[in-house]
Amino acid sequence: MTEPNSSKRIRVYPVELGTQSLGRLQIHCVTPNLTPIEGATVRISSPAQPTVVLEELTTDISGLTPEIELSAPPVDYSLEPAEVQPYSEYNIHAIQPDYTPVTISNIQIFADVFSIQDATMREALVPDAQGSLYVIPPHTLWGDYPPKIAEPEINPSAETGEIVLRQVVIPEFIVVHDGPPTDTSAANHYVKFRDYIKNVASSEIYATWPESTIQANVLAILSFTLNRVFTEWYRNQGFNFTVTSSTAFDHKWMAGRNIYDNISFAVDSLFVNYLSRPGVKQPILTQYCDGYRVQCPNWMTQWGSKELGDQGFDAIRILRHFYGSSIFINTAPQVSGVPASWPGHNLSIGASNGNVRMIQEQLNAISNAYTLIPKVAVTGQYNEQTAEAVRVFQSIFNMPATGIVDFPTWYRISGIYVAVTRIAE
Repeated sequence: MTEPNSSKRIRVYPVELGTQSLGRLQIHCVTPNLTPIEGATVRISSPAQPTVVLEELTTDISGLTPEIELSAPPVDYSLEPAEVQPYSEYNIHAIQPDYTPVTISNIQIFADVFSIQDATMREALVPDAQGSLYVIPPHTLWGDYPPKIAEPEINPSAETGEIVLRQVVIPEFIVVHDGPPTDTSAANHYVKFRDYIKNVASSEIYATWPESTIQANVLAILSFTLNRVFTEWYRNQGFNFTVTSSTAFDHKWMAGRNIYDNISFAVDSLFVNYLSRPGVKQPILTQYCDGYRVQCPNWMTQWGSKELGDQGFDAIRILRHFYGSSIFINTAPQVSGVPASWPGHNLSIGASNGNVRMIQEQLNAISNAYTLIPKVAVTGQYNEQTAEAVRVFQSIFNMPATGIVDFPTWYRISGIYVAVTRIAE
C-alpha cells in the first residue's frame, strides 16, 4: 500500500518553558480549489525570532510537507485553567515560484496533538505578486475576548415572521463577517460550512480535552450556527452575511488558522447534526461561556464540559447536564453542495451498487489532481482496488486509513471532488 504521509522529520525546538513535550504539524499547500501545490518551500520560525529559520520543508506531489514535531508546553497546562499559555506558537512562510507566497503567524501547537495547517496559494499572474498574511489571534480560552451577549435560545418566529426556510439544511458555504455586525470595515469571507465549524472549534476549545467533551462542544457550535442559517438572523436585519467572528454575538473564527485533526474528525462525523427541543423546528441557539472567567447560568460552560468528559459523560449527557433533559440530537435531511447524500451504510469490499460506482468516479476525478490515488475501474463493484484508492485518499486527507467509505469519508470525498472539479464555481 502506498503511504503518502509516512515520512516524518523529528525536530525538537526550544520554547520559553524549556519543555520536551511535542506537538505535530503538517502543512498542506493548495490552490483555492484544493489542487495540491508540489515543490513549495515552507520555512518554520518562532515569533520571537521570525528571521531565524528553524526548519525548511518541501511539499510533495500531494502538496504536503513531512510531519514535523515541535516543542510545546506540557499537556497539563491545557487540562485546567492555568496562568501559563498552554500552547506554543510558530510562524510559517510558504513560497513557490508559480504562486503567491503565504505567511501565517502564531500557529498554535499543543502537546500530543496533530495539527494541520492549510496554506492557500493563488497563481502568480505577475512576477513578485503580493502574497497573503494571516496573524492568528490568541485562543479564546487564553486571550481576552468579550463575553456572549445573551439571546433567547429560540427565535420568536411567530411574532416576526422572519424565518423563511422550510427545513434545516446543511449549507455548502456561509458568509463570515470578520468583526462585529455594525463594523462596515470588516471583510466578509465565503467559508465552507464544515471548515467554519472546524475553525471555530479549534479556536474555542482545547484539542487535548476528552473526545466526548469535544463532541459536545462541536454539537453546540453546529446548532448555534445552523440557528443563524435557518433563521437568516443577520440577513433579516439587513446585513449581507450569515455569522460574525465576534464572540459577543457569535463564535470566534480566525482567518487562516490551523486545525487539529481530532477536532476535524469530530466535525466530519457530526456536521449534519444539531440540537432540538420537542415541538421546535429551528436548531437551538446553544450559547455557552468558559465557566472560569465568565459565568453563564443555564448555558454550557466549556471548562465544566471538560470536567464532565473526565468523569466519563458522553456528549449528550454533557449537553443535557447544562441545557436540560429535553434537548436531543436531530439530523438535517439535506446537505447542500454534494452530488448525493450519505446512503446510510458503509461501503466496503463486497458492496455492489450505484453508490460504489459514484465513489469510483469521484476518486478517479480526484486522482487527476492527487496522483498518488490509483485509478480504479468504474464497475460498481467495491473490490480491493477501490479499497486501496480509498485508503490512499484517507491517508492524504488525515483520516483513519480503513479503506471503508464511512460517513466522514463519503462527505470528504464528495467535498474534495466538488472542489477539484470546480463544480462549486
